[in-house]
Amino acid sequence: MILTLHIQPSARVTQVIGIHGGALKIKIAAPPLEGQANARLVEFLRQVFDVPSRQVLLKQGGSGRRKVVEIQGSVHSPLILADNNCPENRTKA
Repeated sequence: MILTLHIQPSARVTQVIGIHGGALKIKIAAPPLEGQANARLVEFLRQVFDVPSRQVLLKQGGSGRRKVVEIQGSVHSPLILADNNCPENRTKA
């Protein structure tokens, strides 16, 4: 599957926010320095879609906020990102 994302780095927590300019907006709890935000994004998507990191490919937007990401081999729908049960959206007790 191919996802078009709008990324907001340096957030307090990594979470899906909603739609922004026709792309899914995700806040990332990592700074946009030396690929840290991209690495955190890949880790977040890996967890949500239950695939190895090598199956989350950043196709476009390596240095910008707008990114195109390909997820290979996941049995989950993109709608899982809206699910409150995805790992990063759970409320910590």
